[in-house]
Amino acid sequence: MTVKKLDCSDLDQYMGKPIAPARMKEPLHNNDFRRWVQAMHYPNLLHYDHDFAAEGRYGRLVAPQSFAVSADDGHGAGPACVGCIPDSHLIFGGDEWWFYGPRIFGGDDITNEKTPLDYVVKETSFAGPTCFQRGDNNYYNQNGDHIARQRSTSIRYRRDLAVEMGALDASDDPRWTDKELEELEARKYEFIKVMHELGHGKRYWDDIQVGSELPVRVFGPHSIASFATEWRAYLFTIWGGTHRPGMDMEAMGFTEEFAGHENDPVMERDNPELTDGAYFGPSRGHLFPDWARRIGMPRAYGYGASMGAWILDYLAGWAGEWGQVVHCESSYRSPAFSGDATFMTGSIIDKRVDEDGRKIVQVDCRMANQLGKVMATAKAEIELPGK
Repeated sequence: MTVKKLDCSDLDQYMGKPIAPARMKEPLHNNDFRRWVQAMHYPNLLHYDHDFAAEGRYGRLVAPQSFAVSADDGHGAGPACVGCIPDSHLIFGGDEWWFYGPRIFGGDDITNEKTPLDYVVKETSFAGPTCFQRGDNNYYNQNGDHIARQRSTSIRYRRDLAVEMGALDASDDPRWTDKELEELEARKYEFIKVMHELGHGKRYWDDIQVGSELPVRVFGPHSIASFATEWRAYLFTIWGGTHRPGMDMEAMGFTEEFAGHENDPVMERDNPELTDGAYFGPSRGHLFPDWARRIGMPRAYGYGASMGAWILDYLAGWAGEWGQVVHCESSYRSPAFSGDATFMTGSIIDKRVDEDGRKIVQVDCRMANQLGKVMATAKAEIELPGK
């Protein structure tokens, strides 16, 4: 019988100590934003259509609020996965975001300053003793403007225990009929129409009623192809695109077959194929079902950072270009698995004017698959214009 212990003793030495910041090698380009919203299933014209954006609030294309995490070198999880936990693997557990007002535009240089925060070990049905580790990411532009803070939570667990406990048994993708797929496409378009109908207009705080519902947002079915598209939208996955600080995956506790050379600046110059986490290394389980099952997942699965982007995009798309998400705390309960569809719902649970005079609505958000299984929950504060 496997002894169910998790050795987190190495983590203490890193808490509260800043680690190497993440920096892109070149300024951001509008096509980075276009690639991002396309991969995140977010057809908001403000972020990809030049003519529409030129007529709007900013007079040019602007990145969605969710884009900040793409300017990191590891999904925002870097400060939440320092230290060695032997024979471990990692999935995302959640994100908390604070946005301070400045937006990201083409030509900006973004720096992410990162600091490990804390961790706690809890017993879970998934893998027995499990480490929930947190770290802060602070995103700044070239002028020193503080764009956002992301407090990321990683879930670190023993890979062998997750497989042994079998909480998520191997399974095949669900099948959808042609009629069901047509219905999904129709439902997807309903949320797109909400954004089109608002256009450059304002969603006024004065008109919002507590208890009212946000429109449902639908996307999927997810697939290995859609997960690969998401992966390619993260700028750090591009060869040579990032000043890489280097990460020793084996020293962090990943087993040999999952460690690989992801984010290895030396190997990137020698054989960059080996540095791509989609093919080798800790991220390979997302795209290869066999490797997913070796870490306790039933089949190919999506990225936790993408789930966080889906939530921010959902809220920001509803708020419109004159509103903004100012705070959002999300908890990820289950990944998006290949073959599943995602349904997002939200409701207004509070409405107030805060101490800074901002008109705020609080939204309760829920993400579930086609069977009603909850994938994520979130609570957010959105600033809206007043009349």
